[in-house]
Amino acid sequence: MAEVARVPTSILLEGLMHEAPCGTVSLGWVVDRLGPRSFGLVLLLLGLLALLPGIAIAAGLLLAIPASQMLRGHAAPVFPQRLSARGLPTQRLVALIQRALPVLRAMERVMRPRFATPFQTTKRLVGALMLLLGALLLATPVPLSNIPYAVAIILVAVAYLEEDGIVLCIALGATSLAFAAGAAVIWMTLL
Repeated sequence: MAEVARVPTSILLEGLMHEAPCGTVSLGWVVDRLGPRSFGLVLLLLGLLALLPGIAIAAGLLLAIPASQMLRGHAAPVFPQRLSARGLPTQRLVALIQRALPVLRAMERVMRPRFATPFQTTKRLVGALMLLLGALLLATPVPLSNIPYAVAIILVAVAYLEEDGIVLCIALGATSLAFAAGAAVIWMTLL
């Protein structure tokens, strides 16, 4: 049986950007276009949105939906109709993807499928981490505290998308550092 060539994430996002309808893009449209890699790409897009100061809390809330579905072993994320139909200006999505593409391409030069782990186990682990990171995005009341969590979400999402177990281990280490930093900030805030 011939092996199907793996399409890099940057090419999938570039295609998504070029297929986007004028005006607004719904979350449902994005998930439908992404197919089997929709969990990873939705996590990546939410991580990129979590970098933005005003949207980080909403991204943390939205992160709970695909993360909990990953924990339960769903094949693709399913959002409530109200969220799925809600529109995001196409220009914002395109601008976000355009900013992410150079970084993704640089990461893809290093990443490749290696150190394989069972897909369901990895999916559930990533789902648990995304739930925790989303909760930290919401719980840390310090300005710009969203950035380390958003970067950790992006690293884990890209490693998961590219099926690179080595980078996933590195991303898990970065996530542990983000958790430690978040716990320290929350602890100092409570004192």
